Amino acid sequence: MVVGEIAVETDVVVIGGGPGGYAAAIRLGQLGKSVILIEKESLGGVCLNHGCIPSKSLIHAAEQFHKLDQLDKMGIHLPEGKAHFDMSGWQGWKDNTIQTLQKGIAHLCERNNVTVVKGHATFFSKDRIGVETKADFQTFKFQQAIVATGSRPFIPREIEIDGKYVLDSSVALQLMELPKRLSIIGGGYIGMELGMAYAKLGCHVTIIEMAERILPQVSAHLVKEVEKQAKKLGMVIHTSTKVEQSVVQDNQVTLHVNAIGSQRTDTVVSDKVLVTIGRTPNTEHLGLDQLGVHVDGRGYVPVNAQCRTNVPHLYAIGDITPGVALAHRAAKQGVIAAEVIGGRSSAMDSAFIPYVIFTEPQIAGVGLTREEAEQRGYLIKVGQFPYRANGRALATDCSAGFAEVIVDAQSHILLGMHVVGADASNLISEGILALELAARVEDLSLTIHPHPTLSEVWLEAAEAALGHAIHVVNKEHSIL
Repeated sequence: MVVGEIAVETDVVVIGGGPGGYAAAIRLGQLGKSVILIEKESLGGVCLNHGCIPSKSLIHAAEQFHKLDQLDKMGIHLPEGKAHFDMSGWQGWKDNTIQTLQKGIAHLCERNNVTVVKGHATFFSKDRIGVETKADFQTFKFQQAIVATGSRPFIPREIEIDGKYVLDSSVALQLMELPKRLSIIGGGYIGMELGMAYAKLGCHVTIIEMAERILPQVSAHLVKEVEKQAKKLGMVIHTSTKVEQSVVQDNQVTLHVNAIGSQRTDTVVSDKVLVTIGRTPNTEHLGLDQLGVHVDGRGYVPVNAQCRTNVPHLYAIGDITPGVALAHRAAKQGVIAAEVIGGRSSAMDSAFIPYVIFTEPQIAGVGLTREEAEQRGYLIKVGQFPYRANGRALATDCSAGFAEVIVDAQSHILLGMHVVGADASNLISEGILALELAARVEDLSLTIHPHPTLSEVWLEAAEAALGHAIHVVNKEHSIL
């Protein structure tokens, strides 16, 4: 089909088939809307194909491999000879996982009458969009549209990604061989997650972070256990350090770096360099300006609680909207936008968006931190319980970390819940539900938790805040 031909009519077009886009399309189908889902690459977006799922697959494999050397103390003795990690074998495992999930999404789209079109989309007018596919060009006429085009790695001008020596996170997860030396520019969650995984597999990893510490977006006391483990893994961490230049020569990369505030330049030499210093929204080349959609100076599209842009029949969700760039946030926004289009009274009315960092140990949280609560004027009490006092943690050799509850000292309402330690990514869901229900700390402490499980850390942290924890010494300033 060429420009000017009769357009295919549909109720809604969704641009982008990532977690937000496909969730929106499926929900729209459930609500009886005709839907065109446009994706230029593969269903699942960056999250499924190049980000969340591949990275967690590597992190899990690295964790299993790393544990092999620690089995002797449990009485498990492996045959003599050093274990070997086959990167190409892992790639096969990862690809099979991705393909399974891709097929699942495609099946759900089909069963919910969502038409998937593969190609690059550009808005022509307020009710027409063109899609350039490999074979032709199609035009669609729509009543409403949801833009869910996601984000891509941010690459500074002084660094050139060549895909061989200097990599972004997507390419790093496609390596067929492990580098002996890996430098990572950026000590945020992506850099630390992948850095620790590669260190467990035997790489010598160097982290270069501009901020004063790694994981600067997380409260400092929550990061200490990760810093300890990084040192045990032999990782070298340079904080308050900036990369001025990268030079590829003789099959290696030399980074010229300097400590912020210093005139001295040092060098870091490695086989590969991974750049993980943030992401930028994909809002260019969509034709949003032609529709009068407001895009801010950083490329983000502001939306209201219903995910509407300033153009009422156009919606935006996920990484292209201001806020945390998390797949579960995008999926929630997608469902909300779909339900608003379907006539439901839905809105993004919750402030409780959890975060999870898959480092060693994991970090997860929801709600306010200590610092945030105090800045907002709350008089708070903090209850904390260490993993080392939890029977399940000791029995499974994962005693690093703690659970923490932030409590309004006057109302006893839970303001925040944070956990550092094994399985934090799953444990935090109890905290999300508690905060959504505006639970008091007593609600948590009176809830019977199964023994022996890691979930008991929440019970004990709540009791610690109240001053009657059983398995730790209670502090005098607890709120009884």
